[in-house]
Amino acid sequence: MKKRSTLRLVAVAAIAPIWFVAAAQAQEVLKIGVNGVMSGEAASWGLVNKYCAETTADMYNAKGGVEIGGKKYKIEVVGLDDKNDPKVSVTNAEKLTSQGIKYIIGPNIDTTALAVKPVMERAKALHFPYAFAKELYKAPANASVLGMVASYQVGPIIYEYLKTKKGAKSIAFLARNESDAKNQQVEGVEAAKKLGLKVVAEQDSYEPGTKDFMPVMTKIIKTKPDHIVLSGVAPADAPLLNKAARDLGFKGTISTETGQDSKILAQVAGDKAKGFMSVGGASTPSIQSDYMKEFIGAYKKRVGEWNDEAGTKVYALELILAVLKKNPAAVNDVEVFKKEMATFSMTNPFVKGGATKLEFTGNADFGRRSQVGVPLVVNEFDGKEFQTLFVGTIKN
Repeated sequence: MKKRSTLRLVAVAAIAPIWFVAAAQAQEVLKIGVNGVMSGEAASWGLVNKYCAETTADMYNAKGGVEIGGKKYKIEVVGLDDKNDPKVSVTNAEKLTSQGIKYIIGPNIDTTALAVKPVMERAKALHFPYAFAKELYKAPANASVLGMVASYQVGPIIYEYLKTKKGAKSIAFLARNESDAKNQQVEGVEAAKKLGLKVVAEQDSYEPGTKDFMPVMTKIIKTKPDHIVLSGVAPADAPLLNKAARDLGFKGTISTETGQDSKILAQVAGDKAKGFMSVGGASTPSIQSDYMKEFIGAYKKRVGEWNDEAGTKVYALELILAVLKKNPAAVNDVEVFKKEMATFSMTNPFVKGGATKLEFTGNADFGRRSQVGVPLVVNEFDGKEFQTLFVGTIKN
């Protein structure tokens, strides 16, 4: 009898692990893709996309997953480096969509985002690029949602601020020699001229991979601008350009319409980048909600340190999940998701006060709501970190 009981216990012990594994495997998985530049001078852009998505997944998964339509899904983030190469980005998009992934964050550059557009449309998937080419978001395009504030939305606001608050009268534009940066340069020049600013340099550029910016910055400073715009500047290049300008004696102001990394600025340029203006997000202490602070803590736990640029990248996955929770049919059907975009609105969980809405915007620029309504935040670097200069909203 004792032997029979012992055998029964052994049998139960052998079966139990299988039961627990089966139960664990029973939870459904929601895969989210990230396709972006994660190496080279612009690596920060794609890596921050991936880290933000992974952090959001960590926070939901720690609570058992995200509940959609009465079911709990474990979130799995699949991130691929496109190396800032359109061909690699297309291959990545094909890999991700072949896995049945319907929602992909990225890419980060116009050339890579435009390259994957046909792949996304064929796969009936939706991606959230951090690229500004309008043909991605205007009809007949139907597979792209702009993930942040575009350069042509924030640029004019910065230039008007400089004109009215800083007395700037002349402005020079310097761009990285890539199509998206050059497009930003063209749009910036047009906006500056409309505001009545004298554009003293409008076509100057430097090659990707440049390390010595003294020659090109010398040429810019000779035009005697009150302000310099670094169009499409990568986070690794921004401190070197700021440093070169100050070492050459430039006393005016400098800005960009792309997100930046305060740590890199502090380490490489320090006080020589003081006053540098760039696009921010809900990352500065003055506008952080408790949930944003929780996110920052989780981000630091995963990555080891905070990056201010994450304030512009925190929104995409949170908003995707919110729409899926509102209409569970969108989990497998992006057409349902697109229909929800027209009217969707929620309290912005990352901004304190509860009065700011998080919704889809873009009517003014794209003729429809094909943009994440990220707060239009302009930051100013104080030599160590970013401070909020002002906060606005995108015209809708």
